[in-house]
Amino acid sequence: MANRVQASNAPPIPTPIASSQALDWQPLLVEEFQQPPGGTEVLEAWTGHTIALCLAPRPHRIQQVVGDRRYTGLYSKGDISITPADIPASYRAEGDDHYLHVQIPAQFLQSVAQQALELDPDRVELMTEFRVRDPQLEQTLMLLRAELHKGGGWVGRLYVESLANVLAVNLLREYSSTQPRVVQYAGGLGDRKILQISDYIHAHLDQEIKLADLANLAGISPYHFSRLFKQSLGISPHQYLLQQRVERAKQLLKSSKSAIAEIALQCGFNSQSHLGKAFREVTGMTPSDYRRN
Repeated sequence: MANRVQASNAPPIPTPIASSQALDWQPLLVEEFQQPPGGTEVLEAWTGHTIALCLAPRPHRIQQVVGDRRYTGLYSKGDISITPADIPASYRAEGDDHYLHVQIPAQFLQSVAQQALELDPDRVELMTEFRVRDPQLEQTLMLLRAELHKGGGWVGRLYVESLANVLAVNLLREYSSTQPRVVQYAGGLGDRKILQISDYIHAHLDQEIKLADLANLAGISPYHFSRLFKQSLGISPHQYLLQQRVERAKQLLKSSKSAIAEIALQCGFNSQSHLGKAFREVTGMTPSDYRRN
């Protein structure tokens, strides 16, 4: 749960219409807010870095104060604001206020800075930004929003971790006071590491598999692992894991009489419905249809 410190005389903090808190995502907290027309004021201090992406279909005025910086003007769909950690901030929105709010723990950003970009983590400092346009950053945020509304549990967590690393690197490259030196890796992961990672995934299909665990096996940062894995196999770690879980489900559907709900758990899905969605995505049919055929 994000830590917010609110002034005693401030209006109540808005309630999100969707939140990743119940999905136990790591390391991000992703929430979507939608508020009716009229002024809203929230005074808050976040312990993590925060990004807000405007989703409102019509432009509306916002007054923002972050530390000693102020902004008053329009926000429209696709505009992004960035607030560094531990800086008191307030805003007042007029009109339909609809936005995605993402909190990134400072420790996670420091870890990515050190592992992926070889920056001194103690010197990492994000800059305050109001109403910036960044297509790459917006795309990553919209992918997180789409995953938030899927609510896929274990199935989506490795994907979220990958997006979190992409998000962190983007912030460090474009909105940090220190210019990073990007570590370069070439040639993919190599046959031995690919086999080692594949064996690990197959041995843990019924469990939660974290991106950091796979990256540790390869001996590189999670950010670089995701890129090199896709370079080696042509698909992302998340897509590969999903394919392997569906393949395991196909085997069990044909070789056992277990209930589909039980097979879902054995393959790392948290419910029969989540297995069904993934199964249709990969095979074009439902698990029941596959078993009958």
